[in-house]
Amino acid sequence: MRRQRFGLFLELLASVPRPLTILDVGGTQDFWERMDFLDEAGIHITILNLEPQPVRFSGFTSIIGDATNLALFADDAFDVVFSNSVIEHVGDNKKQRRMAEEVQRVGRRYFVQTPNYYFPIEPHYLFPGFQWLPLEWRAWLLHHYDLGWYQRHETRQQARESVGSVSLLRKGEFASLFPAGRLYEEKVFGLTKSFVAYGGW
Repeated sequence: MRRQRFGLFLELLASVPRPLTILDVGGTQDFWERMDFLDEAGIHITILNLEPQPVRFSGFTSIIGDATNLALFADDAFDVVFSNSVIEHVGDNKKQRRMAEEVQRVGRRYFVQTPNYYFPIEPHYLFPGFQWLPLEWRAWLLHHYDLGWYQRHETRQQARESVGSVSLLRKGEFASLFPAGRLYEEKVFGLTKSFVAYGGW
């Protein structure tokens, strides 16, 4: 699925003249490495994350920053802003809207992906219907079991904070954050697994 989605991104990117700059909000160099997208001629990628990320290739820079406040960048500072499975982690709808506004402000173009709230397998905890359970039930499960990408938490409060930090978006909610963009739906067995909002291309 990631490679199929990245294929769409590459198709769009082909229309952008070089040299060009990409801001990856919340990403890592490992992601680009898995996509075989390294040392591309005329492309520089700035990775913004809450913690410094290791970079091993000359075409990458790592900086510390907050996806909901990109004040260190001017309007249209980047040719492209890219973000993969990040906006559901930044907080409530107000913070998600702030991230979306910042992405559209600093990028001439954007490509933002997020999982679908209604897909039956929650993508972080890999547990059927996990996102539809009451918060306390989710916290109990994570307090007692390893789930998906997360190891069992030692305390109920830690588990509560962890599960509460993920806020999946519905189609209408996500689309409303990018009103001028287009929406692409990734399908698995006819079900929408995730959405991509893209615009400015």
